[in-house]
Amino acid sequence: MENIRNFCIIAHIDHGKSTLADRLLEFTGTLTDRQMQAQVLDNMDLEREKGITIKAHAIQMNYKLDGKEYILNLIDTPGHVDFSYEVSRSIAACEGALLIVDASQGIEAQTISNLYLALEHDLEIIPVMNKIDLPHAMPEVVADQIIDLIGCKREDIVSASAKEGIGIKEILDAVVHRIKAPKGDPNAPLQAMIFDSVFNSFRGIEVYFRVFNGTIKKGDKVKFVSTGKEYGADEIGVLRLDKAPKNEIGAGNVGYLISGIKVAKEVKVGDTITHVGSTADALHGFEDVKPMVFAGIYPVDTTEFEELRASMEKLQLNDASLVWEPETSAALGFGFRCGFLGMLHMEIIQERLEREFDMTVITTVPSVQFKGVRTDGSMFDINAPAEMPEPNTIDHIEEPFIKANIITKSEYIGGIIKLCMDKRGIIQNQNYLTADRVEMIFEMPLSEIVFDFFDRLKTISRGYASLDYHLIGFRESDMVKLDIQLNGDKVDALSAIVHRSKAAEWGRRLCEKLKELLPRQMFEIAVQAAIGQKIIARETVKAMRKNVLAKCYGGDISRKRKLLEKQKEGKKRMRQVGNVEIPQEAFMAVLKLED
Repeated sequence: MENIRNFCIIAHIDHGKSTLADRLLEFTGTLTDRQMQAQVLDNMDLEREKGITIKAHAIQMNYKLDGKEYILNLIDTPGHVDFSYEVSRSIAACEGALLIVDASQGIEAQTISNLYLALEHDLEIIPVMNKIDLPHAMPEVVADQIIDLIGCKREDIVSASAKEGIGIKEILDAVVHRIKAPKGDPNAPLQAMIFDSVFNSFRGIEVYFRVFNGTIKKGDKVKFVSTGKEYGADEIGVLRLDKAPKNEIGAGNVGYLISGIKVAKEVKVGDTITHVGSTADALHGFEDVKPMVFAGIYPVDTTEFEELRASMEKLQLNDASLVWEPETSAALGFGFRCGFLGMLHMEIIQERLEREFDMTVITTVPSVQFKGVRTDGSMFDINAPAEMPEPNTIDHIEEPFIKANIITKSEYIGGIIKLCMDKRGIIQNQNYLTADRVEMIFEMPLSEIVFDFFDRLKTISRGYASLDYHLIGFRESDMVKLDIQLNGDKVDALSAIVHRSKAAEWGRRLCEKLKELLPRQMFEIAVQAAIGQKIIARETVKAMRKNVLAKCYGGDISRKRKLLEKQKEGKKRMRQVGNVEIPQEAFMAVLKLED
């Protein structure tokens, strides 16, 4: 165990984590030249296309130093705020972390947030200043920022360039010398924590775990503590680029287990694995995931409901932060109410359903979870606009508030404060990290940042601002349910819960947007926005009309009028029986209201 080191890489998005992981794998000879490719651990097409890490990846390397052979378990983590759950799991399985800061951009909000996560778990932090080879790098300024942030000495900071391969040996030496070997008793009862799982269509579910105490051997009978299910360890091993089977895995190490588990719900990330008959306690790793954004996902073809359910279960194995339950909608039929960590997470899930499982889905308007208080004082959750009861039965509604931490250049302060004020934010604090970098802390409603806050923040600050946020609780707000009606029929999938002060403007803009997007029918469509019984906005989609007067040349006006009246009657009858088909773009229109 003295020769094992478990560490993860934490950083803000796009500071070079995955490239650094490539260099470490290359330097330790874990991969051959033939296996090597850029961002080798990002094995999803989506990750490569977008240039971001979505899922944490574990891999084992061997490294020789001073005549000793060390086993290094590396977990590469995502950097976007929406995937901080993946980061919290990786941190729970490690003893140390490489904190990577881009020498040309300095410290960003997500760097600070991930750093605090690591410090809470008592990890040894090794600061790495990456991209020092760039012409606009500012190593001295950034080094001062790192020293202020974690209180280390200047010589503790490793200067590196993952692209050029500078400083890679220094990083590996620092991992061996500065990160503590894992503690644990190989002879104690088995306690291993599941930190990830992957669905394999041939072999069932593969479970990734970190052993804290005891030893697991091939063929052992094991039990998952929280579900109480028992399995045989058909194959265990360590994670190289491909899996490397082993006969036993001891305390302190990271490995995988295959035992032909078929049912997705039996594997819970964060669960403890122990031997059958053992009295070992469950381990406490990381907190339960809290979804921030809720949206409905429905199959375009209603007959594909069961296939969608199977796809969601498999997807949940690869992404433990996805939460869902079945729901129905009058407009869309059967589907699922899903909880996501943020808007990027929602977009990724939708893309993965379409690519990996060939499902075409409709996503409804995202909303957040509100709490309602009835007139008798009882509380209940509102996850979707459809769950909002009549106004006369509720005393008040509470909405979730977040603490947003924004770091930006000082020249963009005015625009960012205006944006946050528009979103009902209250500024709490503002302090200068350096002469031209400022950290601002706001309290604001989560429902306001769900839609396009991140995009607008990036636009105002020309990409320089970084955002990190966490929930601070619920507060009473004047929220109303805004319904959209087409020809008098409510379309529940387009409803939204909004603040009363914004309802009129929101309704008006939504009606205008729908007028553009709804295809014209043979009859007139009235698009209305309503709060309760009160209509607050209306647009009309004109009917398509055939030119019935074409054959009527000359003659008396009454002949023309008779033909037009006849057409009008037909249109009226058609409107009573005709229903309006709503394209997918209309459901997504709400997200694009700001454009």
